[in-house]
Amino acid sequence: MTVVEELTKVVGEHHIVTDPAKSLRYRKGYRSGRGDALAVVLPGTLMELWQVLKVLHDNNIIIIMQASNTSLTEGSIPAPGYDRDCVVVNGTRIKGVQLLNQGKEVLAFPGTTLYKLENTLKTVNREPHSVIGSSNLGASVIGGINNNSGGALIQRGPAYTELSLYAQIDQNDELHLVNHLGIDLGSTPEEIITNLENRNFDTEHVADSTERVGHNRDYEKRVRDIDADTPTRYNADPEELYEVSGSSGKLAAFAVRLDTFPKAKDYQMFYLGTNDPAVFERLRRHILSEFKNLPVSGEYMHKVAYDMAKKYGKDSLIVIDTIGTNALPYLFGMKSTTERILDHIPTFKPYFPDRVLQHLGQIFPNQLPKRMDEFAEKYDHYLQLKMAGDGVEEAREFLKSFFENEEGDYFEATPKEAERVATHRYVTAGVAIRYSEVFQDDKIEILPLDIALPRNEFDWFEHLPKEIEDKIEYKIYYGHFLDHVMHQDYILKKGVKAHDVKVEMLKLLDERNAIYPAEHNVGHLYHAAPALVEHYKRNDPTNSFNPGIGLTTMEKYWGKF
Repeated sequence: MTVVEELTKVVGEHHIVTDPAKSLRYRKGYRSGRGDALAVVLPGTLMELWQVLKVLHDNNIIIIMQASNTSLTEGSIPAPGYDRDCVVVNGTRIKGVQLLNQGKEVLAFPGTTLYKLENTLKTVNREPHSVIGSSNLGASVIGGINNNSGGALIQRGPAYTELSLYAQIDQNDELHLVNHLGIDLGSTPEEIITNLENRNFDTEHVADSTERVGHNRDYEKRVRDIDADTPTRYNADPEELYEVSGSSGKLAAFAVRLDTFPKAKDYQMFYLGTNDPAVFERLRRHILSEFKNLPVSGEYMHKVAYDMAKKYGKDSLIVIDTIGTNALPYLFGMKSTTERILDHIPTFKPYFPDRVLQHLGQIFPNQLPKRMDEFAEKYDHYLQLKMAGDGVEEAREFLKSFFENEEGDYFEATPKEAERVATHRYVTAGVAIRYSEVFQDDKIEILPLDIALPRNEFDWFEHLPKEIEDKIEYKIYYGHFLDHVMHQDYILKKGVKAHDVKVEMLKLLDERNAIYPAEHNVGHLYHAAPALVEHYKRNDPTNSFNPGIGLTTMEKYWGKF
C-alpha cells in the first residue's frame, strides 16, 4: 500500500489532495513562495491527525503542519530542496473550542480560528489573550502560538502558553504524544485523544497549573520600560520560546490551553493625527510611563498607507464589514479554485479574481468615515488609541491638555467609525500584494519588512538615504506603535530587485539596533537566531517537521548544521 493509499484510508478520498493544481493553495505562500508535496491531507479529528502522523513517520515523510496558511514569510508551506518526500497536514477541519472553568481558560484545536475564539468568549463576557490583524484572514489560534504572534493588545503581549498537547519525534526517531495540558486524560495517545475530544473530564473544575502558565505574565512591565535599549517583543525572544510556543511547526500541536480575560464594560477609540512623528513619540512615552490604565491598543498608519488601503483594500473592507471574517477562509478557497480553473485558459492572466475584485471595489462609494478623510487631508500620521474602562476618562483628560501644546488633533470615534478604522488598518497588510497583482505586467517586486525597534528609540519614523529612496515607488508604513513594532511594505520601482533592496535595508536596521522579523517569524526568508535554532532542535531532533525553516538545513538529523 502506498503512502497516499494509507492516508486516504485514514481521512477518506475527499480529504486528501494529490493533484498539484488543486493543492497549490496549500503549497503557495500568502505573499511569496511555493513548494512541492506528495499530497495535502486534511484530517477531520484529532484521532485522524494522530493516525496521519503515524503513517508519515513510519514512511520517513517530511511533515509540514499547516493551519490557515496566513504566514507572510513562507513559514507554513513546503520549500524547494527537501531530501525526502513531503506531505502538508492541514488542520483547519479540526475545529471547536472548549471553555474551561467558566470560560476563564480555553482549549483551542488546530482549526480554531481567532475569530471563532473571540466570538465564543463573547458568550461568557470574556476576551482572548491575543487579537491580531490576521484575525481578519482566518488565522488560527495554534498558528499564532507557533509563531509567538504579537498582535495589537498592549496589556498582554505575544501569543504564548506553556500548556499544550503535541506530537513529537524524539532523538531516537520515535513518535510520541506529549500531554502538557495540565489535565489528566489517560496514559496512551488513544486514551488522551478520545477523552479530550469527548470531554471526558470536568471542564468546570480543571485544576490550576502550578508549574506552567497560559499567557505571558510580565508583558506590562516590559512595555512600560520605555528606557530599555531592547525591543518590547519579537518572535525569537528566548523568553517566549517554550515547546509549542515559537515552535514554527517543529511540533504537531493538537491543542493549547490559554488564559482568557474579563471583557471591559466600555471601550473608546481616540483617533489622532499629526504631521510631526515626534509628537506621537512624546505621547507614547507619557502614556506608557504615566498612565494608570494601559491602552488596549495603539495602531499607527502613515498617509501613504491610508491612501493606498483606501484604493486597494476597499473590496476587502466591504467584504469584512458585510459578512465578517468567518467566511473568509471559504472565500479564499473559492478564489484559489477559480484561479486554478482560469490558469488553463490563455485568455486570462494570473490573479484574475483579484483584479476583478479591485475593479468592482471602485464601483462602490468611499467606505471611510468623513472625519477620517478630513484628518487624511490635514495630517500625515494617524494613531488609533483604544482605551477601556477607567482608561477612557484618563485618556480623554490627557489628550485634551496634550494637544493644547502639541501639533495635531484628535476626535473620539463612534462605534461604527472605530470598526471601520480598525478594519481599514488591517486590510493594509494586503495592499502591496494587490498592487503588484493589478500591475503584474510591469513585474513590480515588493519588499515587506516587520521590525521591532528598541523601547528607548525616539526617532522611530524611517528616513532612507537617497540611493534607496530612489528605488521605491511607495512606502507603506503601519504597525503597533506603542510597543514599537512596525510593518514597512515597499512597492519597488519597475526593474528593481527586492533581494538587493532588502540587503541594503537590513544593514540600516542593524545600525538602528532593530530586530527583524518582529512578528511574522523567520519562515523561509530570514535566518533564525541561535536561540531559535536551538529551540527547533530541542523540539525536533530528527528534523522531520518543517525542515529548512529559518534557513536551516533540510537534512534529517540536522546534517552538519
